[in-house]
Amino acid sequence: MFNKKFVYITLSVLISSLFSISPAGAQEKGYRYWGYFQSPTGMKPWVSSMTGPTTNVPDGSVEGWVFTFSSDSIVDAQAPRTLPNFNRLCASTKAVNNKKRVGIVIDFGRASLRPQGETPPANIATCVVVNVNAIGFDIAQAVAKIRASASGFVCAFNAYPGKECGAEVPTPSTLIIKK
Repeated sequence: MFNKKFVYITLSVLISSLFSISPAGAQEKGYRYWGYFQSPTGMKPWVSSMTGPTTNVPDGSVEGWVFTFSSDSIVDAQAPRTLPNFNRLCASTKAVNNKKRVGIVIDFGRASLRPQGETPPANIATCVVVNVNAIGFDIAQAVAKIRASASGFVCAFNAYPGKECGAEVPTPSTLIIKK
């Protein structure tokens, strides 16, 4: 004699386990977002910022933003492709009393990261003269229009991307390391 309750429970567990197992080759997901990098000395290399754009940035430094991706297996966001070089970025920008000069690079990302149907603006690599107390956000705002979430997370520069903000997406095939 079958115990119907036992059969239903067993079938439920079996069916649930089938749907919870990832099929072979299932693509990992991660996040597409604006990564923030700094070069406090104004020379390479880029260093991923651990504080965000809310701290005072020293004169002679270079700030960098890049539309990038990271996931469980791709933990390091790709840095901007333009190397930080204060002397090159600010060569023709004169120092101003009671102000500071900061180089800034905004890299709109690699083609494989573009949201479908969107075209990024041209990358920005320039120098700005700002108040001595300017923070990273102020410096970026001096060269681009910023859309941020209510919590202050930077979602877009110059309306790119158009709608998303830190979107979860499948890992781009160009970033998957072949074994």
